[in-house]
Amino acid sequence: MHKHRIFAIKFASVYPLYVQKAERKNRTKKEVDQIICWLTGYDQAGLQRQIGQENDIETFFAQAPAMHPNSSLIRGVVCGIRVEDIEDPLMRKIRYLDKLIDELAKGKAMEKILRQ
Repeated sequence: MHKHRIFAIKFASVYPLYVQKAERKNRTKKEVDQIICWLTGYDQAGLQRQIGQENDIETFFAQAPAMHPNSSLIRGVVCGIRVEDIEDPLMRKIRYLDKLIDELAKGKAMEKILRQ
């Protein structure tokens, strides 16, 4: 099976881009971290450890303690593709995170982003 090249990108290289996107829209790094921790089950120390270890995105998600049970409620379009229609489980998780960061940058309330 073909492995998408995004799986090999270091999470530590993508993370600052998420933070920059949020900060450009007057949101915070803390909010980005909250979203990532909510989705993946990492605590703050675990997230920082993953960034420090420079694991690739595939490893980052493989080692995630637990995807949030409400992550299946994430719907919408990222990069022209509906996230709920993505077949590959890893790619779907990546796009879930992209979608949540997009919602943060668009000014959505945290309660709605975190599907509470």
